[in-house]
Amino acid sequence: MDNEIIVETRDLVKVYGDGAEVRALDGVDMCVARGEFVSVMGPSGSGKSTLLNMIGALDRPTSGQALVNGEDLATVRNLDTFRARTVGFIFQLHNLIPTLTSRENVEVPMMGQPMGKGHGKRRRAEELLALVGLADRMGHLPNQLSGGERQRVAIARSLANEPALVLADEPTGDLDSHSGAEVIGLMHHLNHELGTTFIVVTHDPAVARQTERVLVMRDGRIVHEHQVGSPFEEDLATFRRSDLGQAILVGDEAALAWLGPDERTALRRLLGAAV
Repeated sequence: MDNEIIVETRDLVKVYGDGAEVRALDGVDMCVARGEFVSVMGPSGSGKSTLLNMIGALDRPTSGQALVNGEDLATVRNLDTFRARTVGFIFQLHNLIPTLTSRENVEVPMMGQPMGKGHGKRRRAEELLALVGLADRMGHLPNQLSGGERQRVAIARSLANEPALVLADEPTGDLDSHSGAEVIGLMHHLNHELGTTFIVVTHDPAVARQTERVLVMRDGRIVHEHQVGSPFEEDLATFRRSDLGQAILVGDEAALAWLGPDERTALRRLLGAAV
């Protein structure tokens, strides 16, 4: 990873609704360096997916700026072309076209692109499917694949035009734990092998642990971020941000009435709070 910034948002705001307005993003400032593998966590409604939509030019902010790969999205004339060439997308429900084979699904983003013609398009799709471990599934339809295999096809498709950035919205949300671990492991491998920048929205701490940096959102803002450490450090950080962890840190005796004095003392010491 180098220090070149590939994603930057400046005081990014998104407001929905004409009457009772909902402030989905409330002044988000963030930077992601080229080659990073970043996860975004937070409760439902915290603004995670909205942030991804702004970065991916799927929606426009109410105010503020989103810059991707050196371009201010507000000044990009053809957003469709920009998305096709610069950003790859992976969704929770893979969004594969059911009547197309794995290879044909991977070819879809290359339609109309300079390299997406004839044999070059087919060869590129075959190379990507081999890269994600599906060399023997190229002619299969989505309903002939497992959930994990379908998501691997979606990952291959996201890389079709050699994007600088891949955005993944809950990519393991519809998978069992084993398949989910395989998919995130594959993304981690591709991040290291290809240098592609990944930003992953997830509810799953196990997914976040496999990234390099975690951004935590709440009420449309980034309220915390940290570099991923050891499994123990990550569990401790998650506990510290929980309602119970916060109650322990601030000494909320009413919330901790169910704990014995020795338990409270031990937990405060563990979380780094004054006894």
